Amino acid sequence: MTLATPILHTARLRLRPFTDADAEPLFALHSSAYVLRYWDSPPWSEPARAERFITMCRQMADEGTGARVAIDRACDGAFVGWCGLTGWNPDYRSASLGYVLGDAMWGHGYATEAVHALLRWAFDTLDLNRVQAETDTRNVASARVLEKIGFVREGTLREDCIVNGEVSDSWVFGLIRREWRPSVVPIPASEERR
Repeated sequence: MTLATPILHTARLRLRPFTDADAEPLFALHSSAYVLRYWDSPPWSEPARAERFITMCRQMADEGTGARVAIDRACDGAFVGWCGLTGWNPDYRSASLGYVLGDAMWGHGYATEAVHALLRWAFDTLDLNRVQAETDTRNVASARVLEKIGFVREGTLREDCIVNGEVSDSWVFGLIRREWRPSVVPIPASEERR
């Protein structure tokens, strides 16, 4: 069963399927040690990894196991990053959430806005009951994004990742359908500071 990767629009962003043209900005994003300092795998060192990632995204849609979308800024088309749902299980009505944004895009509320749009699509289209997300316990900004959207921290996975010899813990977050607030659109960070 295939799963069509959505094209979604928010006030400031466009979420869309990956194209071959995304390989260069995707490699720049995933080759940054700073951006991936809390990620569960080391930064990419070869540009071919981006092409394989894009192929994997298409394969995931073809197999119906999830959807990953590129995120562009609507005003100028700048590549912001990506977000996605993987491990979609129609029987359990569950999936796992992941996202990565370039550091120049942090602090503007883009992650919250993009993930909210993807979840709205997923709850409506995939009829999800539960979405799970994990973040390194040191990644307080990512935890804040999840909590703004309505995720609840459910526990800690102790020493669950070892990347480049560094052991780290992860928080597990869950969002249940009955707790999802689709009408609550998160306020961009720039608006929150006022």
